[in-house]
Amino acid sequence: MSSTLETQLLIIGGGPGGYIAGIRAGQLGVKTIVVEGVNPGGTCLNIGCIPSKALIHAAEEFAKATAYAAGTSPLGISVQAPALDLARTVAWKAGIVKKLTGGVAALLKKNGAQLVKGWATIVDGKTVDVAGAAEDGGTLRIRCEHLLIASGSVPVELPFLPFGGKVISSTEALSPTALPKRLIVVGGGYIGLELGTVYRKLGCEVTVVEAQDRILPAYDAELTKPVATHLEKSSVKLLTGHSVLGLADNGQLRVRDTNGTEIALDADQILVAVGRRPKTDGFNLESLQLDLAGKAIKIDDQCRTSMRNVWAIGDVAGEPMLAHRAMAQGELVAEIVSGRKRHFVPAAIPAVCFTDPEIVVVGLSPDEAKAQGIETKVALFPFAANGRAMSLESTDGFVRVVARSSDHRILGWQAVGVQVSELSIAFVQSIEMGATLEDIAGTIHPHPTLGEAVQEAALRALGHALHI
Repeated sequence: MSSTLETQLLIIGGGPGGYIAGIRAGQLGVKTIVVEGVNPGGTCLNIGCIPSKALIHAAEEFAKATAYAAGTSPLGISVQAPALDLARTVAWKAGIVKKLTGGVAALLKKNGAQLVKGWATIVDGKTVDVAGAAEDGGTLRIRCEHLLIASGSVPVELPFLPFGGKVISSTEALSPTALPKRLIVVGGGYIGLELGTVYRKLGCEVTVVEAQDRILPAYDAELTKPVATHLEKSSVKLLTGHSVLGLADNGQLRVRDTNGTEIALDADQILVAVGRRPKTDGFNLESLQLDLAGKAIKIDDQCRTSMRNVWAIGDVAGEPMLAHRAMAQGELVAEIVSGRKRHFVPAAIPAVCFTDPEIVVVGLSPDEAKAQGIETKVALFPFAANGRAMSLESTDGFVRVVARSSDHRILGWQAVGVQVSELSIAFVQSIEMGATLEDIAGTIHPHPTLGEAVQEAALRALGHALHI
C-alpha cells in the first residue's frame, strides 16, 4: 500500500543547502517537506566538513603531545610519551556529528518543515516517491508545487582504482578502525592534503601522489609554498607530476612520472581524493531531462533549472562545491518560493583549505585580475612580523590584498597561515561592501591579533605599512 502527501515545497536532500531551505521556508510559512536518505546535514555534517575538522584538531593535539614528549618544544613543556585511543577519538568525532545532525532535525521541526527519511525517486516534476516511508511501510508519494534538488555530490572514483579493499574514499578515511602504517593519498587537492596531514600527525607514513607539477594546483604557487614546506618538514613524501596507473598484482600502487618512468609504491591503504562530482544518478533525475552544465544541473541566478518550478542548489549545481554556497542558495530559493524577489549574485564566495597552515581565498587573485585587464595594487604582510603569530608558534605565511589601482577598491584577499580561516569573514565582507584600501587601513584593528596583518597589508598597498 502507499499514501500521498501534498506540499508546497519538496526538497530532495537534507544537506547544508536542503536543510537551510527547509528551515527558511518554514519560517516564511511555506509548507515544506525535506526528504533525506541518511541523516540531516548531508556530506558536510556527516562525512565531510565537520568530522574532518574534528580529526584535524585531534591530530594536532596528538602531534603537540608527541613533540612535548620528544623534548623539542621551545615552550619548556615536557610530558611522557602520549598514547592514542583511536576508537575514543573517532567516538568523540561521531558525538559532534550526532549533536549537530540532531540539531538540524530539531530546527526543521521547530520551524514547521517535515523531515521524511528515505530515498527519493522522481516520478515527474511535481511528484516524488519515497519507498518505505509510509506509515504502513509502503511507498510514500509526495506531490508538490515546487521541487528543489539538493542531492549534493559524491567522491570521484577512478575506473582503474575502484573503491574497495585497501582503496578508500574520504568517507572511510574519516572513520578509521585502525591506522595504516603506510598511507598513499591520490590527489594533492585540499581533501587529500587535509586528511593526509591528519594521518601523518597520528604517526602514519604518508605519500601524496599528484598529477600536476605542484600540490593545490587550483591556487597560486605563492600561497601553496608554505603548505608544501610544512608537509616536507613533516616527512610527508610529495610525488608531484606523477599519474596513477592502478594496482599491481602484488597490491602495490603503480605510478608514472612525466618522463614515462614507472615506479611501484607499497601501501596499506590508498586514499583516493581526486575530487567530487554532482550526485545526479540513482533517483531518476534524468527523467526530467533538465539542461546540464557538464555533469551538473544548469541553473540561473535564481537557482531555477530548465523546468518551471524545479530548482537546484549546492554541489549538484556545480562549482564551487562549498557548503556555505549551498546554504546561501537554499535560503534564496525558499524566499523566492514564498514570493520574495531575490537573485544569487554574491560579490565573492570565500574558500578555505584547512591544511597546515590554512589557506583562504576570496575574490580575485593578482593573476586573475591581470587576466581581466585590471591594473592593481598588490601587497602582502608576512606573519613573521605579527606578534600574535609569534605567540602561536606559527610565523609562516602572509595576508595579501588585491585592489584596483584607479580607486583602491578591494577586489581580492588571499592568506596562508595559522588560523587564517577566521579572517575569511573580514575578507568577504570588505568585498561585499565595496571597501577600499583606505577603509581597511583606517579601521582600528585589535592588538595583538592575526587581524592586524589585514590592516598592515592594506597600509603596505598604500605605501606606509607600520611594522615592516
